[in-house]
Amino acid sequence: MLGRVNTPPQAEVAVIGGSGFYTFLEDPVEVEVDTPYGPPSAPIAIGTVEGRGVAFLPRHGPHHQFPAHRVPYRANLWALRSLGVRQVLAPCAVGGLTPELGPGTFVVPDQLVDRTSTRIQTYYDQGAVHVSFADPYCPRLRTHLVDGLTDHAPVDGGVMVVIEGPRFSTRAESQWYAAQGGSIINMTGHPEAVLARELALCYATVALVTDHDAGVDAASSVSMDEVFAVFASHTDTLKGALRSVVAGVGERSCECGSAVDGMTLPFELP
Repeated sequence: MLGRVNTPPQAEVAVIGGSGFYTFLEDPVEVEVDTPYGPPSAPIAIGTVEGRGVAFLPRHGPHHQFPAHRVPYRANLWALRSLGVRQVLAPCAVGGLTPELGPGTFVVPDQLVDRTSTRIQTYYDQGAVHVSFADPYCPRLRTHLVDGLTDHAPVDGGVMVVIEGPRFSTRAESQWYAAQGGSIINMTGHPEAVLARELALCYATVALVTDHDAGVDAASSVSMDEVFAVFASHTDTLKGALRSVVAGVGERSCECGSAVDGMTLPFELP
């Protein structure tokens, strides 16, 4: 059961995921956080995992009330950073764009293609603040995720295509994404990843393939019920892997923390 606190505890690592991850934390308390971008998807739960302070935020809200194109991404990342978070693990559900990436496959992507159209994808509307995004995921966190899923044969690397939603792709769109080199497809990976980079956070995702996207073969056609059912059946595996990663990930030794060094920011980071 979640308690409430007035003085926010701190956490250096966060997990952004589905509501089933609440039980991932030991002795969680909820923290209400105000941000310049409105409230986050939900109060942030902070507890411990293997003795380490960890924050958890349900990306779509506690009752999945925010569809992917309406998730308050800027508020979510800002709120986590304001509580001391500097490393973010972001499990998500995806469709497979190739026959070999079928339901139940874990993928730790190393690249991202943005095909969204209406989302605000920056904190910086003034000045010359252009962050490097050639490699969208923290390489150190990616290594930890791959190692944490070793028993489940994760795919190390791949291109995640992020579409606007809330509809799924047509068969022609799915085939086009695959022809361009896409490996997996989802609706939430952007702008989450770039906003994390703009706040100098380490960020990486582990993607669970819940279905073959519509264009993979004549029989494939994505349904929401199928996505939810497959993801739920693998939640315990994801929790176990993330528990191992959280326990083992050390201090930051990558370049993510210096992503905005030397730039003149229009405001002070929390």
